[in-house]
Amino acid sequence: MAEVTKEQVIEFIENMSVLELAELVKELEDKFGVSAAAPVAVAAVPAAGGEAAAAEEKDEFDVVLTSAGDKKINVIKVVRAITGLGLKEAKEMVDGAPSTVKEAVSKDEAEDIKKQLEEAGASVELK
Repeated sequence: MAEVTKEQVIEFIENMSVLELAELVKELEDKFGVSAAAPVAVAAVPAAGGEAAAAEEKDEFDVVLTSAGDKKINVIKVVRAITGLGLKEAKEMVDGAPSTVKEAVSKDEAEDIKKQLEEAGASVELK
């Protein structure tokens, strides 16, 4: 079995959504019979210098379509308008949800895209 480095674990955690991270913490608490209350306080000190600062300064976001919802045709139209994809490619993206609609966009643009997709009936997540 290949050995996993601390850097790989940190990189994996950085790419998780808040919901996924909360579920991971709960599973670790259940598995090891511990509470995250004390470790969070200890982990917050090193994180404040590195990862927390990086998270606060995050200026690029990925817009991920998690579900097309009930109005799939409207979502496909919005995806086409946002990405410039053809009908077939946009339909494949919507059918293949969860899928990344746009990568490395500004916070304002990501919020705008999220709003457009949610108005069309889709579920969207920003990472």
